[in-house]
Amino acid sequence: MFEERKAHKQFLNAPPSVPALVAAFLEPTVAGVMLVALHDAFGQGFGGASVALLILTMVLMFPGINRFGRTGVGVVIEIVLSWAGVVLVLVLVGYLSRGFHQFSHPMLIAWVLLTPLVQWGCVRYGTRILLHRLRQADMRRPAVVVGANSMGVRVAGVLRSLRQRGHDFMGYFDDRSEDRSNLPEDEHLTGTLAQLPGFIDLHSVKDVYITLPLTSQPRILALMESLQNTTASLHFVPDIFGVSIIQGRLEDMGGVPVVGLTVTPFTGVNGLVKRVSDVVLASLILVLISPVMLAVAIGVKLSSPGPVIFRQRRTGLDGEIIEVYKFRSMTTQDNGAVVKQATRGDARITPFGAFIRRTSLDELPQFVNVLQGRMSIVGPRPHAVAHNDQYRALVKAYMARHKVKPGITGWAQINGLRGETDTLDKMARRVEFDLEYLRNWSLSLDLLIIARTAKQMFFDRGAY
Repeated sequence: MFEERKAHKQFLNAPPSVPALVAAFLEPTVAGVMLVALHDAFGQGFGGASVALLILTMVLMFPGINRFGRTGVGVVIEIVLSWAGVVLVLVLVGYLSRGFHQFSHPMLIAWVLLTPLVQWGCVRYGTRILLHRLRQADMRRPAVVVGANSMGVRVAGVLRSLRQRGHDFMGYFDDRSEDRSNLPEDEHLTGTLAQLPGFIDLHSVKDVYITLPLTSQPRILALMESLQNTTASLHFVPDIFGVSIIQGRLEDMGGVPVVGLTVTPFTGVNGLVKRVSDVVLASLILVLISPVMLAVAIGVKLSSPGPVIFRQRRTGLDGEIIEVYKFRSMTTQDNGAVVKQATRGDARITPFGAFIRRTSLDELPQFVNVLQGRMSIVGPRPHAVAHNDQYRALVKAYMARHKVKPGITGWAQINGLRGETDTLDKMARRVEFDLEYLRNWSLSLDLLIIARTAKQMFFDRGAY
């Protein structure tokens, strides 16, 4: 239900809100201004390295998230986590490029500590101004819903939840009688479609949300014609929320409005941030874990006959077949039309293989797959091709998880869905978590998943 409400908010215009352009630039701009100001305060020249640091910071942070109109500890935590993710990437880049010596270390520490504080102050002060303005009568946006159906009830609920942001829900309009509507018992019709134009003029209605089904096209066209002489903004809300929406957005294609339903989050700047963070983190991790990988390779070779690396065909981005690397943990290597999942106490798993599976050490070669561009560090886990063919017909929106590169770890794995998916319900839950990750992706979420995965490697005894 939470995801449904969130999906509705993506399709509802919510004026008057802070323009998206301001929100996109606010936190990146604060970080940049603080960097320039602290250079001056510490008497350090703003040279080529400083310019590079400024540009990289802005790229990692843009576009910023609109946090205006929100208060509480949650906003503080979001700002701190988002900034921590950016700082971690900057530290990794500085470590690999050995560029730290070009900066004053006290200046960098002050920048890291003060920037989220100033960001929070700007959001809080801006929120106060916004809420103050929205309390004024001339800033309110009375709204009505056309369609006394389940979709209309959902839209009305979203409008009520956005009251603090200036929306006032005024009622439902429909030509059907109340006994034929889907309204709750405590809700009532305000009027018919013929009465709507007069109601709009009388109450200065700003927004009309049309939730009539597509089968009512003649009524919708007649309604649109009758409302052309009003000043209300018209919004059509198609009944598409039975679909698993991923990054739903309205796009312009040569002047033609197109509604995207299942779109990858990794386009434009987001795609660049995701790829840069993958390459930087994977390179650093491979350097750090190379002794561990060597030890595991020796252990695999000595523990049982067969190759050290197991190459398995799995489904990757856009459904393409990729080859994924793992340290071999079994005596057999299923890679054909039928692949049996590993189970607890599986006789095919070697004693050393059980150890590296339990600690996820068998997945370490996949950092090479990340550098190759086949995988990402964080994303939906790739399944064997045979399993994809099996589950795509059984689990709703199963293939939507392939809108992004598969990951070494993912949101599902840190939420208890590692290892065997021996029931259809477990697979459905894994897909649900994967889609939730795609809807809510951010760099800070990736870093959180990586941190929790590292913890599970040593303390989780559920894998096998």
